[in-house]
Amino acid sequence: MKIKVLFENKRINNALSFGWGVSFLIEDSTLFDTGEDAGCLLHNMSVMGVERNGIKTVIISHEHFDHTGGLWEVLRNNPRVDLYICRDSSRGFKDKAHSYGCNVIEVGASFSPIADSIYTTGQMEMLHGFGRIVEQSLVLDTPKGLTILTGCAHQGIINIVKRVKENIKKDIYLVMGGFHLLDEPVRKIWEVNSRLKESGIQKVGPSHCTGEEAIETFRESYGDNFIDIKAGKVIEV
Repeated sequence: MKIKVLFENKRINNALSFGWGVSFLIEDSTLFDTGEDAGCLLHNMSVMGVERNGIKTVIISHEHFDHTGGLWEVLRNNPRVDLYICRDSSRGFKDKAHSYGCNVIEVGASFSPIADSIYTTGQMEMLHGFGRIVEQSLVLDTPKGLTILTGCAHQGIINIVKRVKENIKKDIYLVMGGFHLLDEPVRKIWEVNSRLKESGIQKVGPSHCTGEEAIETFRESYGDNFIDIKAGKVIEV
């Protein structure tokens, strides 16, 4: 199963655009998040030879700008997609999604299949001083083991891994995406790193909101099993 990194805050070469947020394309047909900017996303699709009309399914982890920036242009180009969003997303976000005529599927709290060998964790929530964030992550079941794709992991990457392990009794090969450790103290970063290793995670690919200090910690700890996530990279799982 191939994962193409369409959007990240780093790039493999200057032909590609970059920005804040993530976007991963699985097997050229399933899109997970859309980064912060439609122009950058569509440019990278073109450079990487991605056929826009080949996208059949779009999953949005949560409605923050750095994960939905390219969504509306994707839907404008291909309004027949199945769009998976969290059930407790805002009314404004839901209404705008429905206005494009796509098949909007609201994901509740249950871990559930999206397609063959692809699952959503179901929406998970986090409460903070500014309100409530709901977010889902994606799970790919491959011959190498499970791959978990996260948007920002606001609910905590360890909690996401725990939910996956509770629902699929298989080893986890890779955890990739935002780990939301930006500005966290070094002690917390090393604690998360240790707990991921204790959980048997073979490889990690932390991106944008993980923060540079945390990314370098994972790079040091995982060595050859660290994956440097950049726009333009293709990862086989």
